[in-house]
Amino acid sequence: MAVNRVHLIGNLGADPEMRQTQGGPVCNLRIATTEKWSDADGNKKERTEWHNVTVWGRQAENCGTYLAKGRQVYIEGRLQSREYQDKDGNNRKVWDVVAQSVQFLAGGNDSGGQQQDRPPAQSDGGWGQGGSKPEPAQSSGGGWGGQQSKPAASGGWGAQQGGPTKDDPIPF
Repeated sequence: MAVNRVHLIGNLGADPEMRQTQGGPVCNLRIATTEKWSDADGNKKERTEWHNVTVWGRQAENCGTYLAKGRQVYIEGRLQSREYQDKDGNNRKVWDVVAQSVQFLAGGNDSGGQQQDRPPAQSDGGWGQGGSKPEPAQSSGGGWGGQQSKPAASGGWGAQQGGPTKDDPIPF
């Protein structure tokens, strides 16, 4: 019996890189995991490991659409090695995580906690920018964390929340 299983919770160190191949859409993610501990003298220590993650198919499209640098994710997958030659002609071997499941967790470090449980706003009129798609339903049973969006302190939804304004008769 053999087991090749990886579980990671970490933050994206860069925006996802999407591309189309003959095998379908593929998305490459760079995930940072940080371990913190105290040594025998009580000094705080920290070590960050970087992981290359490859996501295929519909999950790849979702990652390319909704993830951005700083976003926290949970990855389940398997390790796979590959070999290549570097620019100096040296043979190199690296290990990648091939994702079988990607779950979007808390938002990026710059979200301020306001929209951390929703996909990041898209500049092309996507979710959060008053585009034509309604916000995804959220419940305590799953989705993007189960927290409902709240109106801005000014009494309306306002542009900073990305929802409809007070003057907008239709909320989507």
